Amino acid sequence: MTSSKFSDPSPTPYNPLPTYPQPPEQPQYIIVLPHYYRSPRQLLRVACRRYIYSAAVLILLAAAVFFLWPSDPDVSIARLRLRHLKIHTFPKIALDVTLDVTVRIRNKDFYSVNFRSVAVAIGYRGKQLGYVTSDYGKIRARASSYINATLELNDISIFSDIIPLIEDLARGSITFDTVTQIGGELGLFLFDIPIKGKVSCEIVVDTRNETISHQNCYPE
Repeated sequence: MTSSKFSDPSPTPYNPLPTYPQPPEQPQYIIVLPHYYRSPRQLLRVACRRYIYSAAVLILLAAAVFFLWPSDPDVSIARLRLRHLKIHTFPKIALDVTLDVTVRIRNKDFYSVNFRSVAVAIGYRGKQLGYVTSDYGKIRARASSYINATLELNDISIFSDIIPLIEDLARGSITFDTVTQIGGELGLFLFDIPIKGKVSCEIVVDTRNETISHQNCYPE
């Protein structure tokens, strides 16, 4: 008698089951937090804090604008002296005037001021007789500077105002107008901001002793 032996013609198509047990799956937890309600007192505190912070920011911004915002310098006449006054009647009516002026320029900002020129003009009854200008200069922050100028006019004809001039001579006083102007730039970081200042004065000159009897200056 013969016996036959069977064999597996193909490999097994699946992996065998492990002989050790599998660990159980990790449990999942869901945490539900209750809704947190703030009391009216707590809400009031939060609102007050927000208002305080907003007010502090506004105050800081206002202070920054106040200190950093550029302003025009103050221009005033510190000294005004009539050095010479002469009236010519022949061959025409004319004036010789020499006026010494000391201009005070005050820089109110926290930045330096570079002025191109300071011009001082003199006029009679709304008519400009002449002017003089100064050179370039610089004023430090929060400081003042004094500029001296001499206005000298010779043989200035005022034929159109001869009648008022005769009346002023008979009265013994002549009223002149002076205008002082400054033009320049404010050195703010990397920018040059143009600035200007102006002051006008009314001076009354005593023709008998050639002195200033009264003066009234006001900024413009």
